[in-house]
Amino acid sequence: MIILKKTRDIITIGFALFAMFFGAGNLLLPPYIGIQIGDHVGITILAFGLTGILLPFFGILSVVNSGESFQDLGTRINHFLSPVLGTIIMLCIGPLIAIPRTAATTFEVGILPSFPNSDPLWTSIGFFAITWLLTIAPSKVVDIIGNILTPLLLILLISLIGMGIFAPMSDFKESSLDTEQSFTLGFVDGYQTLDVLASVIFAGIIITASRTKGYKTIKSKNQVVIAAGILASSCLFIIYGGLIYLGATSGIEDLAIKRSELLIHISRAIMGPFGTIAIAISIALACLTTAIALTSAVGTFFSTLTNGKLSYKLLVTVCCIASCILSITGVDNIITFAYPILTFVYPIVITLVLYTVFFGTFVKNKKPYVAALIASTVIATLSLAKHFNLLSEATLSTLNHIPFFKYELGWVVPSFVLFVLMVLISGTGKSKE
Repeated sequence: MIILKKTRDIITIGFALFAMFFGAGNLLLPPYIGIQIGDHVGITILAFGLTGILLPFFGILSVVNSGESFQDLGTRINHFLSPVLGTIIMLCIGPLIAIPRTAATTFEVGILPSFPNSDPLWTSIGFFAITWLLTIAPSKVVDIIGNILTPLLLILLISLIGMGIFAPMSDFKESSLDTEQSFTLGFVDGYQTLDVLASVIFAGIIITASRTKGYKTIKSKNQVVIAAGILASSCLFIIYGGLIYLGATSGIEDLAIKRSELLIHISRAIMGPFGTIAIAISIALACLTTAIALTSAVGTFFSTLTNGKLSYKLLVTVCCIASCILSITGVDNIITFAYPILTFVYPIVITLVLYTVFFGTFVKNKKPYVAALIASTVIATLSLAKHFNLLSEATLSTLNHIPFFKYELGWVVPSFVLFVLMVLISGTGKSKE
């Protein structure tokens, strides 16, 4: 009975975690990547999986290895890191980007095809009213998502992907991208899922859920959380890979097509008239589950940050209102707005996650981690300047000598070099404060 209960709890928490991660961007991005890559499907799925699946799983591990929440992870490095970086992350995965995108996607893919004269404002109001009602009681979030909403979402998406694989819509089209460029596209577009940012926050929700289900010891809690993370990652890999393949075999070559229109085209081509209904339900479920999880995370984080001076219910309400207003700008506008922000934030968070996971057990000194984060921040700032064309040709030419800089991965080598140098200089022991 104990093994049966543990298995059931892992499935519930794992499905909930999958649904928390799998929202608007996760459904819209892979098919659009697919139409750009030709037959480079395998390498692109691998690249997208690194930032969209593996790194989020490492994000969960980094929190599990540090304590109970993102605050514990940040405090391992610096006391100021948790509130500052945590606030930036919460704004990105919260009311600025991710949550508004869920409602905008629901409207463009789920509502607009069947009701072309619909007003996005009313859809957003209805969407966030439901989100508010299901988020106001945080203790029920995981069970609502894991037991009720996710299974239906998985059935619909796996059915769509399975039909598209067994009866492809078209052959692979020619692509202007080579293998390296396809890899870079998949890797960098994986940032748009926001899942690495979300993972360090969602880990706290999942850990709390495991504790409420009776897993009080560190060993039992970690076993359940890690197993749930593996289950969620496996589901994500199947869905992402399938959606990229569907995009690559969709027959669409017009890169100007809106992401929502591409998804609708694919669903109709595979499932016929029922495809519109199926994808509408899938979108609504995917976006609603993510919106619930993110809104709950925003409320919990800022309530804790202010020591309860701002109540959870007030923060959830404000988050829903702000997200409702921003959501009517449309999916593509939100994605365009998000790109430069994410190319700055992601390298910093990835550095924190990876170095904690791989070196946290034997490098206790905080200085090497701070050095690595500084290196990633500097390179991320330069990449941001590059995006806005603020760098001279001479400066850009110099920066391109940094390994992988032109592939948006310039932070990798400098952060590692500074980390190793600081370990050699200051040692691996606990630093004196």
